[in-house]
Amino acid sequence: MLIKISLKKQEISVLFVYSSFQSFVKKDFEILKNHFILKEVKWQGKRDIFKILSGVLWSDITYSWFASDHAFITVLLSRLFKRKSIVIVGGVDAAYVPEINYGRFTQGFFKRKMTVFALKHASKVLVVDPSLKDDVIKNAKVDGKNIEYVPTGYDPDYWKSKAKKENIVLTVGGVVDSVVKRKGFKTFVKAAEHIPNLKFVIVGKHIDSSVNALKEISKNNVEFTGFVSDEELLRWYQKSKVYCQLSRYEGLPNALCEAMLCECVPVGTKNCGIPTAIGKTGFYVKYNAEKETADAISKALKNQNFGKKARDRIKTNFPLNSRETKLLKIIKSLINEGD
Repeated sequence: MLIKISLKKQEISVLFVYSSFQSFVKKDFEILKNHFILKEVKWQGKRDIFKILSGVLWSDITYSWFASDHAFITVLLSRLFKRKSIVIVGGVDAAYVPEINYGRFTQGFFKRKMTVFALKHASKVLVVDPSLKDDVIKNAKVDGKNIEYVPTGYDPDYWKSKAKKENIVLTVGGVVDSVVKRKGFKTFVKAAEHIPNLKFVIVGKHIDSSVNALKEISKNNVEFTGFVSDEELLRWYQKSKVYCQLSRYEGLPNALCEAMLCECVPVGTKNCGIPTAIGKTGFYVKYNAEKETADAISKALKNQNFGKKARDRIKTNFPLNSRETKLLKIIKSLINEGD
């Protein structure tokens, strides 16, 4: 649910730059479009530099999701033409996890330098989890004075439990090699061997051949849905008793928060933003620990009362209207600095 704040739409123009329109990016787009004059640029490569230049010249402030190549270009042009800039850090752009080859800081020299520039020179860097601020300071070697924590937000009126819960354990993510490693999908399917009477489901688009390798080590109680619509994803959350976030690295996990609002009992690692979401409403395991994961899932099944606690935690701590209020306040404050 979006709230109304007394800002006239024509007061501020915002250039919104992104490379993929994930659900949390779309939420921010809708918030800003509701309050400001908005122009968007979807970054697909160098040919979009002139679109960004045109947008920067048109705008009062720029807003980039993820500190990747497009954010470097946007922040650089914003500085050249004296525009304010905001960069949102979601996870990969703060990460250095060489053991799974994950994060902008594991990539080549120029990509690292572009990310550092965007993080250092943006007027404001907004992180979705406090752990990301620590990682940005450490990996980009910046002082962090421009960094602020603003978590993503979720609509409890949409993400809610309706259907009767079934003996389903769920996890969500695109099935591609890098994601399989980072999100612990192999651990998930191996844990299924220890609880054969439960149905384990991985919801997510099959992007490369990784799904075949997972199927080869999976028992009959593991299902791979492939891509599903938002409506079908909601139904999976509503049916499932347990949601697993077995990741090595995350920001504030979007699917975990949505599942908790649907009263799934969470099982997750203690990495990055996962405990920020779960708090004391679920069960924790080590990364890559299949038997420990199976045991935690069994505990979660026996403690279904945690589902309502999980919903209450997300509803209380991460409401969508709270993010909206903070974003609008930050944007207006940055604009006023230039007056």
